[in-house]
Amino acid sequence: MNCRISHPNGNINCGIDLPSSKSISNRLLIIQALCEKEFRIQNLSNSEDTKSLKNMLNSASNKIDVGAAGTSFRFLTSYLSTKKGEEFTLTGSNRMKERPIKQLVESLKELGAEIEYKEQECFPPLEIVGKNLKGGKVHIDGEVSSQFITSLLLIAPSLKNGLELTITGELVSKPYIKMTLSLMQEFGVSHSWINNIIKIKSQKYIAKDYTVESDWSAASFWFETAALSNNCNIKLNGLSENSIQGDKTVMELFEKLGVHSIFEKGTLTLTKNNNFNFPNTLDLLETPDLYQPLKCTLFGLKKIVEFTGLNTLKDKETDRVTAVESEILNLTSSKIIKTYKDHRMAMSFTPLCLKFGELQINNMKVVNKSYPHYWEDLKKAGFIITPSAH
Repeated sequence: MNCRISHPNGNINCGIDLPSSKSISNRLLIIQALCEKEFRIQNLSNSEDTKSLKNMLNSASNKIDVGAAGTSFRFLTSYLSTKKGEEFTLTGSNRMKERPIKQLVESLKELGAEIEYKEQECFPPLEIVGKNLKGGKVHIDGEVSSQFITSLLLIAPSLKNGLELTITGELVSKPYIKMTLSLMQEFGVSHSWINNIIKIKSQKYIAKDYTVESDWSAASFWFETAALSNNCNIKLNGLSENSIQGDKTVMELFEKLGVHSIFEKGTLTLTKNNNFNFPNTLDLLETPDLYQPLKCTLFGLKKIVEFTGLNTLKDKETDRVTAVESEILNLTSSKIIKTYKDHRMAMSFTPLCLKFGELQINNMKVVNKSYPHYWEDLKKAGFIITPSAH
């Protein structure tokens, strides 16, 4: 379904309970599956991605279809490789079959995994025969995907000889690797990371109950809304001031785009500071998920900034750089925004109605991938949302 969205006056006053972190939730589910003792995860993400990963981990079926969930596909590729004596077919949507998986598969094979490509070489779907993996030394290109590295790290403690992972080239999305190792440490798994080598010995995860914090990536769309508003007082609940999420840097970035943010008693309040001193160039190598909300904000504010570090965005739900450029052109003509089955396209273009008037967002349900109650939250902020058949 499509929708038309507008705001009557551009003044935003609301309190929002942000969704819990999908990135943390998905990592915890793999840790939980690998842990010998049970533990509870509180405030688990209710995103489509996390719900599907949880269902797949609990499924008795040997044919697993992750749909469009890239994280799930990558994490399950490693996890299923450790399930001794079981055979699996791991597949996904048509878009998933276009997303390269070779680097991860080749690394797992070096560690003793038995994996075959079912259709096109180097791409999903995969045929996986689970084994007791020996582990050992492996090299992986840091520029391809941090999720490949995380996928290997999560299973590392269960490998007979542990894992010595050498990262070659420039490491993208480094905060996500730090998040993975921080969560593993919470569950008793030690590591060393010296220069470009991460070492994890064979050891056991130690069970403990865990509460998931809210999602800083989801918060970025509210920072964008604040920046494009006339005035605002937006209270965001559930975020951690000492977060392990790299996207927390959104606070510093938007401070230079007219948005002041301050933590008070566990709530982050956004107000206008009308301070504009954003850099002319910005490297998003460590936080590429912030590209879409930042690019749309800057376009709405008529600011031109050169971005670098966007190499991984072509292999996401869509080619995000090309898709954003295309829809920015639509903003000035039809005002109908295509979302390319990408949740972040819908959420980054929606706040632009504050500058361009009523917009149509196609396929509004795409937000379910990470932020299912996004539209309800926008209504709390005074946005007017009406279904559109066309």
